[in-house]
Amino acid sequence: MAAPARAVLFDLDGTLVQTRVASWEVFRTISDDLGLGISAPEEYFALFDGNVYSSLRAVCRDDAQAAEVKRLLLERMREHYYPRVVPGMAAVARRLAASATLAVVSSNATAVVRRVLADHGLNFCFSHVFGGDVVESKQEAIRQLLAEDVTVGRRCEGPYDEGGPQEHLTPEGMVLVTDTVGDVREARAAGIRAVGVTWGMHRAEELQEAGAEFVAYWPQEITAHLCDTSAAPRGACALTATCSGFRPQQPAPGSDHTGCRCGGACSGKTSTPDATSPVDAVAAAKAASAVRRARRVRLEAVETPRQRAVPAPEPVDPRHGAVAAQIRSALHVVLG
Repeated sequence: MAAPARAVLFDLDGTLVQTRVASWEVFRTISDDLGLGISAPEEYFALFDGNVYSSLRAVCRDDAQAAEVKRLLLERMREHYYPRVVPGMAAVARRLAASATLAVVSSNATAVVRRVLADHGLNFCFSHVFGGDVVESKQEAIRQLLAEDVTVGRRCEGPYDEGGPQEHLTPEGMVLVTDTVGDVREARAAGIRAVGVTWGMHRAEELQEAGAEFVAYWPQEITAHLCDTSAAPRGACALTATCSGFRPQQPAPGSDHTGCRCGGACSGKTSTPDATSPVDAVAAAKAASAVRRARRVRLEAVETPRQRAVPAPEPVDPRHGAVAAQIRSALHVVLG
């Protein structure tokens, strides 16, 4: 059995969210505009055999074009990338947040990571976010995390778990969950563990050959592999995500409303289509926390089955018995 994970780093695209179509559609426009010659999704996916930006440099004519490609990619991802969370991965994140420090390490823009996590009610499950506009590689993000004296998680609420257990991060207790061979290699080169997933860019055998200690076919296997307790989350992590009505879509022209109707701290500005005033993020976060507290109070106040009074049976209308007797008499006459 694998050692329990004290820090779990998630890749975003292809791991937490579905990306094969969404990211290719964005990248294809850049390839066409700059004449990169990448015309098929498989050619794009192959860029993730290593660090994606290093791979892009190899297909560009010089460093200047490589820098332009990265700038356009981050810019267009911010503007046009609205992926769905992989079914089941939100529950996995909330479960792991109950006992581990979570981070997102991605080559995508930090603003995209923020939007995706907030729009799916996961922003307070993660303690750290490293976007491609913050660090050059996942190895650098891993080095920064390992340099921290202790790990402090977030248990699906705004505050960090300052009163909880604070453990020194070690490579043995840190795991990167990813869908690409390049990420697995970066994790292993940085000295930490790697877990692969099969619903993204690369196949199970490729991830294993690159050094993944385990490859999940289903999201729930990540929980089973990395947790040392039951699969039930605790505290606020056990509550339903604040934003349950999100429907990822590109905003209408002149609006950044993405279709969420929760009214919470997400990128959907309003809780109803005809509302116009934006939600204050701080106020919304406080309101969401208040809702979670109220739910906890209600859960604690629920009576046990023995405490609940058994309802008395409803009285029988005496007319019902008379009618039944008449029916039996009529049947006796007809049937003999």
